[in-house]
Amino acid sequence: MQRALELAGAGQGHVEPNPMVGCVIARGDQLLAEGYHQQYGGPHAEVIALAACKEALDQATLYVTLEPCCHQGKTPPCSDAIIAAGISRVVVADRDPFPAVAGAGIRQLSEAGIEVVEGVGQQAARQLVAPYRKRLLAGQPWVIAKWAMTLDGRIATRSGDSKWISNQASRQVVHQLRGRVDAILVGRGTVVADNPQLTARPAGARTALRVVMTESADLPVGCQLLETARKIPLLVSCTESADEACRQRVRDSGAELLVLDKQGNTIQQLLDELASRQLTNVLVEGGAGLLGGFRDGNFIDEVHVFMAPQLVGGQQAPGPVGGEGSNQLAESLKLEDPQLQTLDGDVYLHGRVANRPWQP
Repeated sequence: MQRALELAGAGQGHVEPNPMVGCVIARGDQLLAEGYHQQYGGPHAEVIALAACKEALDQATLYVTLEPCCHQGKTPPCSDAIIAAGISRVVVADRDPFPAVAGAGIRQLSEAGIEVVEGVGQQAARQLVAPYRKRLLAGQPWVIAKWAMTLDGRIATRSGDSKWISNQASRQVVHQLRGRVDAILVGRGTVVADNPQLTARPAGARTALRVVMTESADLPVGCQLLETARKIPLLVSCTESADEACRQRVRDSGAELLVLDKQGNTIQQLLDELASRQLTNVLVEGGAGLLGGFRDGNFIDEVHVFMAPQLVGGQQAPGPVGGEGSNQLAESLKLEDPQLQTLDGDVYLHGRVANRPWQP
């Protein structure tokens, strides 16, 4: 099962909105075949492993990180293929929360006379597909918050200078993150201050939808996002109070305009919309007001911070996360098992927010 989990991770960025899944077929200690879900719309892990096996599978065990599907989707049911192959035992790390499966795949295998063992490696399997589980169970994408800051917690100087706080090695990691997510989200202030492209360079497995969250829809004329909107997808959200001329300029650029209800929680509305489009992972890159809104609303699932070994100082120099913040330290978001490494002098810390209901 450990090997199956390792294999599954290779599908990251390629298989969403499907879950990452790995599969190993063995007879005793003899490895017969292995596979993983490689591409959305392509064969599932079990089918790839079965196809790679060149001998009879009687008395063989199939280890899979997620319950085999039992419905016709973009591909035929994996449960049918397992039964037809003559597999005698299936070890499943965790059940699939997708409503069309949700235990039915395991039930079909059992009714066909196959021994099914559940729960081996369940915690690791749930961690692997936590973004998939969140989209299904909460109706929202997995939210990754990212920022670069100085040693004293500043994202810019008092004059607004911020290029570059992080070094080239850190920026390469950011581009890798961008290349595996479904959407990259910033606020209007970041567009004005940095004029970003919000693309992965070099290109990754996915081309993310670029999203700007702004009440006014008033983006700078000639900014890179509007200039490239006909080539790379761009979604601009605003509220009903936005000036019509600003709205039309966004539309004329080729970008999509999404009008949110100012009286409601606009972040919640935007995340609901992105999930309805089957977007699984969203990277929020700033600025401080937007990240603060995500923190205050408890929408953040994962954090990536790049800290440069320099001191900026100044009470007017902005920090990375604004909003209302916590009254008590006990109310703060905490990371579980954070990972720490250095990147040519920068300190890179990343981890998942603890106690999220869709994680183990």
